[in-house]
Amino acid sequence: MKEYFSDIVLQRISEATALYCRLVLLVAKCGSGKTAVLQQVHERTGAPLVNMNLELSRRLLDLTDRQRILLLPKLLEEIAGASSGQTVLLDNIEILFDPVLKQDPLRLLQKLSRNRNVVATWNGYVDDKNLYYALPDHPEYKRYPLQDFLLVNLGRN
Repeated sequence: MKEYFSDIVLQRISEATALYCRLVLLVAKCGSGKTAVLQQVHERTGAPLVNMNLELSRRLLDLTDRQRILLLPKLLEEIAGASSGQTVLLDNIEILFDPVLKQDPLRLLQKLSRNRNVVATWNGYVDDKNLYYALPDHPEYKRYPLQDFLLVNLGRN
């Protein structure tokens, strides 16, 4: 099954190269195999696979709350730009949704994808019009219209 979805991700990466925001989101609920698909894409392409929670938390550790808010976009760019490749694979991006950091996770990823292909896992779901993260009563809840990114939905593709 992961081979099927990794083929779809590779197809979306190819499609994304012609777009302004070269963002591909791999969407499914937690525990549904997004990481396995991303690892398969990593093996097939050699693109760097980054555990965003781990890398970003290391860099935020010694900063004040205010510095974290202000420097997060720059740190995200440094992490993604550490490799010279055209594609970066981002797993475990939940840290971007932390309300304390006062960030818009999708906008951060879109900005990051202007100069490279970005494939990111997204713990959530989609319907016909929107992309969701968390449930409406959760403090990290987000809802976005389906625009300015490509989608691989493990629940429906």
